[in-house]
Amino acid sequence: MSSNPRKFLPALGLLALAGCGFTPLYSQSGPASVTQQLDTVAVANIPERPGQMLRESLETQLHTAGAPTRELYSLSVAYTISTAGIGVQQDTATTRNRLNATAGWVLTPIGGGAPLASGTATTEDAANIVDQQYFALTLETDTVNQQLADTIAAQITSQLAAYFHSHPGA
Repeated sequence: MSSNPRKFLPALGLLALAGCGFTPLYSQSGPASVTQQLDTVAVANIPERPGQMLRESLETQLHTAGAPTRELYSLSVAYTISTAGIGVQQDTATTRNRLNATAGWVLTPIGGGAPLASGTATTEDAANIVDQQYFALTLETDTVNQQLADTIAAQITSQLAAYFHSHPGA
């Protein structure tokens, strides 16, 4: 029975990572794991309906065990969505819109103090504009806004996780 040496390559790669000190970003080891630190972040209110959707998505991704029991940090987010017509017909009617979402965020200790970290998250999506009834158009807009919010929230959560990983017990 012959063995294929290629099937051992993934295992060798994992061994090499372990040898160089690699640890997963969301590992549960150490005095204050990244997951535990993310759970101590309170998300400030974000205005408008798309901002509310982003806040809900952030809370879901940051607080994997439910509502935080202890809040040490405040996350402030400035969120904007811009729209540009990309499908323009000869009569200047727009048939497709590109939506660009940008969120600038700042992490500060609760109770005051200098900002600990800040960053920016961006994404884009597109939506067709067709003659629809009002409820169908509203549903499509909410769906696109939710997709934008989920993507932005994932980026902010990853950036915060990277900060907490490099500043354990911050």
